[in-house]
Amino acid sequence: MQFKGRDVISIRDFTKKEILHILDTAKYFDSGNYKEHMQGKIMASLFFEPSTRTQLSFGTAMKRLGGKVISVSDPSTTSVAKGETLFDTISMVDRYADIIVMRHPVEGASRFAAEAAQKPVINGGDGANQHPTQTCLDLFTIQKAFGKIDGLKIGFVGDLKYGRTVHSLATALTHFKTEMMFVAPETLAMPKEYLDELDSKKIKYTVTEKIEDIINDVDVLYVTRIQKERFPDPMDYEKVKGVYIIKKKLLKNAKKTMRIMHPLPRVDEIAPEIDQTPHAIYFEQAGNGIPIRQALICLVSGVIE
Repeated sequence: MQFKGRDVISIRDFTKKEILHILDTAKYFDSGNYKEHMQGKIMASLFFEPSTRTQLSFGTAMKRLGGKVISVSDPSTTSVAKGETLFDTISMVDRYADIIVMRHPVEGASRFAAEAAQKPVINGGDGANQHPTQTCLDLFTIQKAFGKIDGLKIGFVGDLKYGRTVHSLATALTHFKTEMMFVAPETLAMPKEYLDELDSKKIKYTVTEKIEDIINDVDVLYVTRIQKERFPDPMDYEKVKGVYIIKKKLLKNAKKTMRIMHPLPRVDEIAPEIDQTPHAIYFEQAGNGIPIRQALICLVSGVIE
């Protein structure tokens, strides 16, 4: 497998064998190996859209590897505010750093950035499109919780139309023997192109608007926030906000081994009372971003194979 110099733009760019290698490499870092593989290297962290977990975990990962981070968190303080194009911004940053991590509100922006850069570009989320490193940490979290990915029933709840984490994870799960269940209001349903892909690969799935239809069957409940910032019309958001709220009483007959995940941040879709139950692993999930991103940084930099 050749990772050195590769961009990480979409989970579609990786085979099952490559995904499993990323997870295995993350295990190495998760076990407490903090060798300074990236000593003397610089990572540019370009976030043109708000982020907490992704930006902080990438920064933590790079620093634990002995590298340094230069960052942009507010585009209004950069030459973008003066009209500089994304191509020019990336071409410039490419000369300052050894690896570039970028989040951008426009779908396809990371792919465009990769064309402008000579150094590896890692997509930290582009609009409602893809979030490949979140997908890797989601898979890693599932694997740690169950010791496997194959054979599980995974339910997705909430904003499935604009949710890039859902799109990426559902795509990745087509490599494994899983059953997927999609729960959303009709206006936020999983896009047809993703369901068509599942059909073409003969992967079993269920579509429903009622979480009660699936809650007692799933092994993993992947909850997502209704993303106000993605709605063109604020009134459309008002119609669906708070449509699903996970409370203890809903889990009365759920499997004891069922685990709840969430890419975070949450608003009101998971009640705080769930946090102390064995079902909740979303904060552990967020923590898994560090070993996964250590693995990806090192692999595309070529410092480990």
